[in-house]
Amino acid sequence: MPAVCYSYYDYGVEAINGKPVTEQDIRAWADEAERGYDVAQLRKRGRRPAGDGPGQVVPVRLDATLLAALAERAERDQVSRSEAIRAAIRAYVA
Repeated sequence: MPAVCYSYYDYGVEAINGKPVTEQDIRAWADEAERGYDVAQLRKRGRRPAGDGPGQVVPVRLDATLLAALAERAERDQVSRSEAIRAAIRAYVA
């Protein structure tokens, strides 16, 4: 009885934009990678700086009432909670 070889991708588990990834796709991507990439054209990853440069995470505790008020204000201003906090701190230290 001949051995049947199945690939993980034969089951259609992996897909990009709804299209199943094939062994041919993988081979094409591997060949492209082996040829090398122009580093200048690669997308930069990570978060955008939220000010003058990279930010530092500062944990802060908020009670439920203050957190609810923050969420309400951020939603009203159509910004994230983090951006609302940064705006409040900028106003405070100005």
